[in-house]
Amino acid sequence: MNDAVVVGCGIIGASVAWRLSQVGLSVTCLDPTPGDGATFAAAGMLAPVTEAEFGDAELTGLNLESAREWPGFAAELAEAAGTELGFGRTGTLTVAYDAGDRQELRRLMELRAGLGLATEEVSVDAARAMEPLLGPRIAGAAWTPDEHQVDPRRVHAALLAVLAARGVEVVRRRVVALAEQSPGGPVTGAVDDQGTTHSAGVLVLAAGWASRELTPSSGGYGAATTTTPTRPVKGQVLRLDAGPESAFSLGRVVRGFVQSRQVYLVPRADGEVVVGATSEEQPDDRRVTAGGAFGILRDARALVPGIDELPLVELTARARPGSPDNLPMIGGSGRPGLVLATGHYRNGILLAPLTAAAITAYVRDGAVPAWAAAADPRRFVRAVGPRRLAPTGGRP
Repeated sequence: MNDAVVVGCGIIGASVAWRLSQVGLSVTCLDPTPGDGATFAAAGMLAPVTEAEFGDAELTGLNLESAREWPGFAAELAEAAGTELGFGRTGTLTVAYDAGDRQELRRLMELRAGLGLATEEVSVDAARAMEPLLGPRIAGAAWTPDEHQVDPRRVHAALLAVLAARGVEVVRRRVVALAEQSPGGPVTGAVDDQGTTHSAGVLVLAAGWASRELTPSSGGYGAATTTTPTRPVKGQVLRLDAGPESAFSLGRVVRGFVQSRQVYLVPRADGEVVVGATSEEQPDDRRVTAGGAFGILRDARALVPGIDELPLVELTARARPGSPDNLPMIGGSGRPGLVLATGHYRNGILLAPLTAAAITAYVRDGAVPAWAAAADPRRFVRAVGPRRLAPTGGRP
């Protein structure tokens, strides 16, 4: 019997387990392949400003809150694990390939300025001075100085190390069902694929897009439901090697629009360059397609042609956990014993510190902090209630 069982041990689940253990709870994590999901493919951009888009004001607020937590989170984790995380302030240079892309970039800059976010338009010449490897055809650029990056794989390895040091067991088994007091009743743990029940006072579901498979509806419309409406959104990512012998050098994250398509290049201190990514409403088949790889390289080399000379060392495809409104689900599910930490879509790495802090507060105090209220999972329970479905003035 544990105080808490965390289902899923990617960066979200592992961060939650670490924080729960720090407040004195006994914790077990269940995951057949820890860190092999969306965490494995993630580029690690901590970019709340350049991720801000139309209709995402609440998500932007969460991203900004978590970005403020990252320096302290990274320092504490690096010290506890005795390792480097690749965390640093590099800023983001966003470039536009043609006039249409420049217009789109300026629309986004107006939105971000209206939200009080720090970003500025810079001339093409200034952008080239910052990054001389930019290609010959660039129509516009913007500079966002206060954004960071981190290496998600290093972060995850550090989290596994500190979990082991704190006595948190990571059980490499797949969860096949939730343990219940009665059908649809309070959740008391999880059942793994070997038939073992892992009992706990609280179960934190952090299984990415697969969270939905463990929470079937406990009733029809008008009844309380614990369905977790996550979905897989496949992303394909490439990794290039610009090691010490290479003349290729980027000092900043470069993001861009190429004929309305988005692409990014994330350089690391060890010479790795992460290039991505697609966004496909597809299952998590983990297959890199010829079209996906071609499209990423086509758009990346339009902005930074020098990548042509770099070895292509890895092609990765994983599914992000999407949600109906692009906001994560962080907090109580509306069902006793079941807490959700999923649905982070493109921002799982960025939102890890906030999610871990909010879940710890919920388990300890019974409520998430006010700054995490927008991610309350019960918004979906309310959305399928009878009042929402009943006709009102001829409209649902």
